[in-house]
Amino acid sequence: MRKPVNRTWIVVGAVLIQLCIGGIYTWSLFNQPLSDAFGWNKSDVFLTYSIAIFVFAFATMFAGRLQDRVGPRLVATLGILMYGGGLILTSMISELWQLYLTYGILAGAGVGFVYVCPLSTLVKWFPERKGLITGIAVGAFGMGSLVFKSVIQYFIATQGVSQAFFALGLISTILGLFGASLLRVPAKDQTYKTTSSTVTNHQFAPSQMIKTRSFPLIWIMFLFASTSGLLVIGMAKDIGVQLAGLSEEVAANAVTIIALFNAAGRISWGSLSDKLGRIRVVTMMFLITAVAMSALSILSLTYVSFFIALAAIAFCFGGFLAVFPTITNEYFGVKNLGANYGIVYQAYGLAALVGPLIVSAVGSLQMTFLIAAVLAVIGALITRITPKTETPYVSSDILTTQNN
Repeated sequence: MRKPVNRTWIVVGAVLIQLCIGGIYTWSLFNQPLSDAFGWNKSDVFLTYSIAIFVFAFATMFAGRLQDRVGPRLVATLGILMYGGGLILTSMISELWQLYLTYGILAGAGVGFVYVCPLSTLVKWFPERKGLITGIAVGAFGMGSLVFKSVIQYFIATQGVSQAFFALGLISTILGLFGASLLRVPAKDQTYKTTSSTVTNHQFAPSQMIKTRSFPLIWIMFLFASTSGLLVIGMAKDIGVQLAGLSEEVAANAVTIIALFNAAGRISWGSLSDKLGRIRVVTMMFLITAVAMSALSILSLTYVSFFIALAAIAFCFGGFLAVFPTITNEYFGVKNLGANYGIVYQAYGLAALVGPLIVSAVGSLQMTFLIAAVLAVIGALITRITPKTETPYVSSDILTTQNN
C-alpha cells in the first residue's frame, strides 16, 4: 500500500509556484525603465501587461481542463517553463512587438497554466477549509510582487531592465520547478471530508455549467470585481506620480502596499467566507471597492489618502480572487473544478482589457475610476439576485450526475 502523502507538502509546492508567477504583478516597475531604454510610448508599454493578463486568463481555460485529465504536476511544470522562458526571452528583445510576444503572450500563458493547478489541487486536499486554503494559495500569488520587488529594482538600477527580466526568469524557473514537483492529487484511499452544507452534490461538466442560471451572474460579478484591482495594480506607480504628486521612488512603494494587502485580503476574506458565506463577503468587498475607487476619482490625493485607497482596493481584489474559485466549487462541484474555473476566469482576462479601454475612451484616470466604482456598485446589486445554490435551478438531465 502506498504511503499516505503529507498534505502540508502540497501546500508548500502550491505556495512556491504561486510566489514565482506572482511576479507578474510587479509590472508597474517596468513601465518607465522600458520606455526610457527603448524610447517607447509608456501607454504602448503598459499594453504588454494587459496582454499578459488577458492571455493568462485565456490559458487557464485550457490548463484547467488539461490538469483535470493529466494531473497538476505536469501542467504546472509546463507553465513554469513557459513563464520563466518568456521572461528570459524578454531580456533579449529590441522591438515592441517582441515584448508583446515574449512577455505578453508566452509568459502570460505560462502564468495561466500554473495558476489553476494549486487552486483545484488544494481544494481536493482541504475540502473542510476551502476558503482558507484557497486564500493561502492565491495569497502567495499576491505576495509574489513583494518577494521579487527588491530583486527587480536592484537589477534595473545596476544592470538595466533587460537583465532584470533575465534574473526574474531564471529564479522563477528554478524555484517553480521544485514547487511543481510537489503537486499531486489525493489517492482514492486518502480523502478528507467536508462539514460544509453548501457544497453541491452534483458535478457539472463545463457544457452543463454555462447553461445554468447562476453562471452568467457569477461571471459578470467576477468581471466587475477584477476591473478595479487590475487597473490599479497595473498603473499603481503612475497613479501615485500623476494624481498624488509623489516622486518616482515613493510611488514605487505602491507595489509593496499592493502585495501586502492583496495577500492579506486573500487569506482574510477567504477565511471569513468560510464563516459568513461566499456571496455575502463578495457584497462587502464590492461596496468597499466602490468607496475606494470613488476616493481616487473625487479626492485631491495626498500621500496618505492615496495609499489608503490603494490598500483597500488591493485588499478586496485579493479577496475576490480567493472567494470566486470556492464559489465555482460550491456551485458546480469539485470534479471538473479546473476546467470550470478556467471558464469563469475568462472574466478576469476580459477585465484586464476593460480598464485600459475605458482610459482610452474617456481620456481621464479620474473618470475611469468613477466608472469602475459604478461597476462595483452594480456587482454588489447582482449579489442580491444570485441564488444561494445552483441545484434547485438546473434541469433534470444535469441532476443525474452524482458526486463520486
